[in-house]
Amino acid sequence: MEAILLAGGKGERLGADVPKPLVQVAGRPLAAYAVERLAAAGVDRVIVSCSAGAEDRFAEALGGLGPEIVPVGEPEPLGRGGGLRLAAAARRESGPVYALNGDEIADVDLEALLAAHRSAGRAATIVVAPLTSPFGVVELDGDRVTGFREAPVLPHWVNAGIYVLDDEAVARLPERGDHEDTTFPELAAEGKLGGFRHEGLWITVNTPKDLRRAEETLVGAAS
Repeated sequence: MEAILLAGGKGERLGADVPKPLVQVAGRPLAAYAVERLAAAGVDRVIVSCSAGAEDRFAEALGGLGPEIVPVGEPEPLGRGGGLRLAAAARRESGPVYALNGDEIADVDLEALLAAHRSAGRAATIVVAPLTSPFGVVELDGDRVTGFREAPVLPHWVNAGIYVLDDEAVARLPERGDHEDTTFPELAAEGKLGGFRHEGLWITVNTPKDLRRAEETLVGAAS
């Protein structure tokens, strides 16, 4: 089983001079947690989509975790979909492939995800997570405030950036741009895109606040 790790993000917003997936979280590169989870699910080869010139950094930082690490550098920015397509050209196998963002911490059951994908027979399956409001909510009855709820879970689901792609979905990835703007909406319109609900841990690290939360979560889990 192979996987593609999207790792083209920069760490500047986090105050780091390394690619974002290599920013240290609890003493380890952020992407190392994804690679270990992939290894536990039976993945033995991880293709890393990164910017040109960063290949050696990823090979060094993620090597030794089990899977073979195959960095594929983008000669120029291609967008996430274009990066996925370029990296997919380095695959040795056909059939389902995991694809995920390298800047997230999640405890998704990847084996269950793959089983659900195969059972449904769709071109792609995406992990979806509940949407939590970033704000507290004021509850009203007319113009009277009846209470407050801090960061409630809303009745919506969001794309968690973890997928299983079959050959059709890989073939339909854009050469440039974002697959979430083209490939996924097209597959959804054709009834070929599945959703796998995940209500466990999911942290996307975009800001220093996210980084602190990831650090606290991982350190707390280890203690």
